[in-house]
Formats: sequence, structure tokens, C-alpha cells
Amino acid sequence: MSDEVLLERCGAHVLLVKLNRPGARNAINVAMTQAITAAVESSEADPAIRAVILTTTVADVFCAGADLKDLAAGRGADLVTAAGGFAGFVWARRRKPWIAAVAGKALGGGLEFCLACDMVVAGRGASFGLPEVLRGLYAGAGGAFRLPQAIPRAVAFEMLTTGLPIDASRAYELGLVNRVVETDEVLNAAVQLAEAVSRAAPLAVVETLALARVANQKTEQELWQLSDELGARLQQTEDFWEGPRAFAEKRSPLWKGR
Repeated sequence: MSDEVLLERCGAHVLLVKLNRPGARNAINVAMTQAITAAVESSEADPAIRAVILTTTVADVFCAGADLKDLAAGRGADLVTAAGGFAGFVWARRRKPWIAAVAGKALGGGLEFCLACDMVVAGRGASFGLPEVLRGLYAGAGGAFRLPQAIPRAVAFEMLTTGLPIDASRAYELGLVNRVVETDEVLNAAVQLAEAVSRAAPLAVVETLALARVANQKTEQELWQLSDELGARLQQTEDFWEGPRAFAEKRSPLWKGR
């Protein structure tokens, strides 16, 4: 793992993935792309990990997007992987929930990271924007279509065409973030959210999240079919029966993830 991306376990079931390139405002370069790819793969492979938090060691910047120096040098293709897209992340297949913990600026690829995550916790001083058009570029890591899916269409169009950011309170009003807390409480709040997720049955979380992620991409008939298939799979697991049993016995469930 590169020093530009740090991994840290938080308790038994939560993994912290920390962007750590302070001298470049966490702009994504080739080394970070490789390290983020490895972090996704390791979190998916570890059955003990039930939730992942994407955060940063840099107080005022979550991520400034792609490293424009790499783009200018013709290394833009190296910031994209076949399996994960930009930074090895934005379209990576991730079964487990990811939470973005954003204390500062999430611009360009930084906002696209948030849109690729499942939940976002923001500090009061955080801001979110897609300034690509101001540099003759476009939000090609999913922002151009994921932002209109995440917030009202007219607001998304304004952000995409002006490049102007919004603050954390506005992002919360629009449903772009889950929680807004004091800046120095962002990571703690994200950990609390991840721990709440981790207390649920891991297979039920994974299956439910997979269905929720495609809710806007399928017809209702297709969603009912997927829902029925999900239920049939869960009924074949030990955890499906452990939950009701633990409730009846007035004890905490012991999830086995199988």
C-alpha cells in the first residue's frame, strides 16, 4: 500500500481508507489510483469488514480530483482502471457500503468519489462542486450523470454548467449528504454511522444495498423479481434465521455472515 493512501482498522468491522497527499490537495495521481484499487480489493476480500469509510488526512481538502499535472503530461489514462474507472473507484464493484467523510473541499473527482459512495458525512465547512467546465473539461468520472440522479435536476444543471460549488448545509438540504456535523467531528460521526451499519446482518446489508443501488435503473416489475430473488437467497443463510431467533430469546444476534 502506498503512503499516499493509508488503511486503518477501526474496531472489528470498519475500515478507514485515508487519502494522504497533502502537498497536492489529495489530487489523484497514478500511485493513489493503484493504492485505492488495492484498498477496494482488500476490503472486499476481508469477511470481517462490513463498512468502509473514505476520508483524508488533509483537514481542508477531501480531494481536488485528478492531478492536472498528470493530465497535462499525458498520463490521464493511468488514472483509470478497467475494473474501477477513475482512481480505480468510481465504477468499482463494491458489495459493502462505503461512507465518505468530508471535512473540507470535495471538488471534481472529489465530489465524484462522494457520488460513488453510498453515504456522505460532511463538516460544516465542507463544499462540493464540479468545476471541470471552468478548465475546458467535463465531469467524466460519473459526475455529469450521477449528480442529476442525486439532487434536483435544475440544481445539478446549474452546478455542472457554472462549476460553482455548494456548501454543506445546501448539500444536506438537497439530499446529497446524510449528516452535517462540526468539522472536527466528521470522522467520529462517520465511524458511528459505519458502526450502526456493522451491527446489522452483513449479508442482509449487502443484498439490500445491491437492490437499492439499481432502484432507479429498473422497472418495478424487474425490481419485484430482484426482490424475490434476494429473499430466496437470504432464506438459505444461517443469519436469516438467527435474527428472529435472537429477538425471541431477547439477546443480541450473533451474525456469521453465512
